Amino acid sequence: MDPTVLAWALAQPAGTRAAVLAAAFTGGTTRVTFDGRTVEYRSLDELGRALSVLHTAENAAARRPSVTFASFSREGSR
Repeated sequence: MDPTVLAWALAQPAGTRAAVLAAAFTGGTTRVTFDGRTVEYRSLDELGRALSVLHTAENAAARRPSVTFASFSREGSR
């Protein structure tokens, strides 16, 4: 697992999905209960992938959109 993703998840407020997944990952367990639902991951690798997907989804909104400026002129194209 990417250490940056794990660090991000561990820094989330207690009780959030990311924090719960990170606690399970660092504790070596694959069973997670969140919002009254229990999920059993097949492996720690699968749990790590779930954390990576959550990290990507959470941080996609925080990214700044890229902006490109294009300029066209008819002058000089004769």
